[in-house]
Parts: sequence; structure tokens; C-alpha cells
Amino acid sequence: MTKRNKGLAAAILETADDFRDAGLLDSAAHAKITMRHADGAPAFELRALSGAEIRALRESTRMSQAVFARHLNLTPGYVSQLERGAKRPTGAALALLDIVRRKGIEAIL
Repeated sequence: MTKRNKGLAAAILETADDFRDAGLLDSAAHAKITMRHADGAPAFELRALSGAEIRALRESTRMSQAVFARHLNLTPGYVSQLERGAKRPTGAALALLDIVRRKGIEAIL
């Protein structure tokens, strides 16, 4: 985290504390803000998925590669490469696959 971002995080935490003290922010919302900004660490770690896991995930949704790719805003070729293990998902693709793994395809439809 850069020095500028540390200052911003500190300001966000101070504002959240003030909102909580004034009764404008409940404890659950305050805890969520502080967890997200206190140390700069993500709230959770995305687990890398193997090609076989991605294929099993897609097959559990009963979708073709093309339909699955469309819902994830990916190309069918990229989904094919992921399933074969030629590429590893990163960034937004990994996040969406993790959501589908944890919550089901309905979470993104």
C-alpha cells in the first residue's frame, strides 16, 4: 500500500468511527469497513482453480463452453484454454469463477 493510500485508509477508518459513534453506521457495517481497510489485505483469498476444476464447474452448470464464456464475459477459446490447463485464470475471471464455485451460477445470472 502506498503512502497516499495509507492516508486515505486512515481517513476512511476515522470517518467510519465517527459515523458509528453518531449512530449513522451499525456495528456490522463498521466491522466490514475496518476489515477491508485496516491492513490493506483482501477480505478473502481467491483459490487457484485447475483446468479439471474449471471444467467440472462448467459441467455442473450444464452449459457449453460458449454459453459459460458468455455469462463470464470471456471468449470460448479462453474457457477452452483454462479447461486444458494452457492458461490459469487471473483477475476478474478468477473472481467470477470463484463466485460460481462458492455460490453457484445463479449468483452471476
